[in-house]
Amino acid sequence: MAHRTSLALAFLALVALPASALVEPWIASPQVIEGPSDGYIRGVVFEDLNGDGIHQRGEPGVERVLVSNGLDVVMTDREGAYMLPVREDMDLFVIQPSGWRVPVNDSQIPQFSYTHKPGGTPEALRFGGLPDTGPAPAEVNFPLQRADEGGNFTCAMIGDSQTYSNHEISQFRDSAIADLVAADLSGNDCMLYLGDVVGDDLELLTRIFEVGSAVGVPQWAVVGNHDIDLDATAYANSADTWRRLYGPAYYAFEIGEVTFIALNNIYFPCGGEDAGVPGREFCTESTNPRYNVRVDDTQMAWLENLLAEVPEDRLIVIAHHGPMVSFVDAASPVHQTDNATAIYALLEGREALSLSGHTHTLENHSPGQYFEGWQESVGVGPLPFRHIVAGAASGNWWQGDFNLDGDAQALQRMGAPKGVLMVAFEGAAYREHYVGSRLGEDRGQWVDFNTPAFRAWFDAINTWRNENWRERDSVPPVSINDLADTRLLTRQDLAEGTFVTANVWNGAAETIVEARINGGPPLVLERTQEGAGEEIRIGAMYADPFAVKRQATVGRYAIESRSGEERNRGFEAFRGRSFQGPPQPQTALADRNMHLWMARVPADLPEGVHVLSLTSTDRHGRSYTDEIVFEVRGTRPPARFRTDVWEAGAGQ
Repeated sequence: MAHRTSLALAFLALVALPASALVEPWIASPQVIEGPSDGYIRGVVFEDLNGDGIHQRGEPGVERVLVSNGLDVVMTDREGAYMLPVREDMDLFVIQPSGWRVPVNDSQIPQFSYTHKPGGTPEALRFGGLPDTGPAPAEVNFPLQRADEGGNFTCAMIGDSQTYSNHEISQFRDSAIADLVAADLSGNDCMLYLGDVVGDDLELLTRIFEVGSAVGVPQWAVVGNHDIDLDATAYANSADTWRRLYGPAYYAFEIGEVTFIALNNIYFPCGGEDAGVPGREFCTESTNPRYNVRVDDTQMAWLENLLAEVPEDRLIVIAHHGPMVSFVDAASPVHQTDNATAIYALLEGREALSLSGHTHTLENHSPGQYFEGWQESVGVGPLPFRHIVAGAASGNWWQGDFNLDGDAQALQRMGAPKGVLMVAFEGAAYREHYVGSRLGEDRGQWVDFNTPAFRAWFDAINTWRNENWRERDSVPPVSINDLADTRLLTRQDLAEGTFVTANVWNGAAETIVEARINGGPPLVLERTQEGAGEEIRIGAMYADPFAVKRQATVGRYAIESRSGEERNRGFEAFRGRSFQGPPQPQTALADRNMHLWMARVPADLPEGVHVLSLTSTDRHGRSYTDEIVFEVRGTRPPARFRTDVWEAGAGQ
C-alpha cells in the first residue's frame, strides 16, 4: 500500500507541473558546411525529421520560406534551396515561417542564423565581441520542424529587465519569470524581450536567458542600449557581443498570421550624420560616445525588401527597443526614433503594431493619438496604428522597498508596477493586457484620492528633489509619515477639491472608467491627458497619489549592519551606484501620466463611512474593479496615540 501511495503522489506531482515544463525543447542548430565560396552562400531549408539539425537524404526541402543576409531577402524554391550574396559583415538567417519552428539551444534561444565577420571584431572589446569567423562557408542549411499551431497563441512582451547584477537577475527570476512559469505558456507561445535585457554587463546575458528558459517557450529578443558594446568605436561593431551570445541584432519570424520584425534602433556611437538633425548635437559635441535612436540605412533597405515578400493580410508587429514616440519623453529627441515616419510609409495600408521598451513606462497609444513634442522631435503627428511601450520588468530600475516575495517594489515612472505585457493573438487580431509582477491577473489599476493635503505634501517633496543634490539637506522635508490619511476626508477637503484617481496601468483612449459611491449614480472619470496634441501636464494635480506615496519614502536607503561589508549598506543600483543615508524618494515620482483618470468627489457627501466602487473597462471589454472604504468627517481626528489623554488620567 505504501508503494502505491508513493506512486500516486509522484503522479500528482508530475501533473501539477506547468505544461511547458513537460515539453522537451528541440535542441539543434543550422548546419554549416565549410568550403570555397564564389561570393554566394547556398543552402537548403529542410524539414528535420530526426531533429539532429543535419540535412540528410529523405528530409525534404521546405519551399516558399524567406532567407536573408541582412539586406537581401529571397524565397526558397520547390526544393527548399536558396542562394544569397555574401556581405562582408552579416548575419545570415531564416525567417521562421508560420506552421513551422526553428530549433533552440539549452536556454530556449532560437537557433536560426549564421554570423559571418572575417577577422572578427576589428577592435578589442570589454566583453569580447565576435571571433574571426573565417571565410564564408559553401553552404548553410536551416532545419525546421512542423509546429502544431492554430491561429491563436500568446507572447509575453518583456520590457527592460535591465539587470545590472546577479542580485537583480535573482529578483527578475522571483518576479516576472515566476509569474510566466505560472502562466503555463505552451510551445506555440513565445517570450519577446524588448531590449535592455541586461544592464551593460553583457556576460549576464548567459544567466538571464538560462533563468528565462524555465518558462519553456522560445526566447526571442531585441537589442537595447544597455545590451551593446559601449566601448565600441564604430556602429558596425557595437552589437558584436550580442551577436555572439544571442544572435542577429535584427531579424524576423512568423507565428500564425503574424509577422514579427525585430529591429535594432540603437545607433551607437552616433556621429556627424546624426548631429545634422536638430536636437542631436550631442552626437558630436559630447565628450563621451552617445547613442541615437534610429534605424540605419541597411536595415531600412532590408525592411523594405522583407515587406515586399510579406502578404498584406498579415499583422505586422514591429519590435524595437527605443519607442517610435513616447509620452513621458515626448520632448526628448534622443529617446524617440528619428526615421519613424519612413517606417510608417513602408507599413502604409497594413495592419501593424509597434512594441517597444526603453522608457520604463507603460504607454498604450491608440491610432490617431499624439502629444506635443512628437512633431518637433521626430516629425510624427497622429499615429497611423497602435504603439505600446510595454513597461519594464525591472520597474524603476529595481529600486524601492522589498515586496513580500523579496523583489523590489520599483514602481515605474508613471506609477504602474513592474511586470510583463501579455499579448494574445487570434489570427491577425490581438488583445493586450498587463500583468503586474506577483500581483495576479485580476489587478490592473491603483485607486486613491488626490486631496489638498496630498498636493501640498507632494509639492514639498518635489521642490526638495529639484534642488541641487550636493547642496540640499540630506533629509527630505517630509516623508510618508507627514501625509494625512488620504481616505479620511474632511468637509474642508471636499470644499477645496478632492478627486478620486484611477491609474489604469494599460489604459488607452478607449478605456472607460466610472465609479459609484455607496451604489449611487455613476461618477464618470476623465483622462487627465486627452492625447489630442496637448503638452505633457506635470505636477500634483496630474500625479498618482497611490504610487507617489510608495515611491516617496524608500527605507532601503537606511539599511545598515555590522558585517563590515560596505557594499551591503543601503542598496546598489545601475552600475554599482550606492544609495545610502536617510530614507529617500526613489529616482522617479509619478508626477505625470497618460493613463490617469480623475473625477471630483461631491462636496455635499454626508459625513460617515462610504464605499467607493471603481471599474475600468479596456477596449477589449476586460474590466478591473476596486472597492475603497473611505470616511468623511467634520474635522480630522488626531492620527497618533493620544498620550496627553492617557497621561492626564494616570493614577485615577
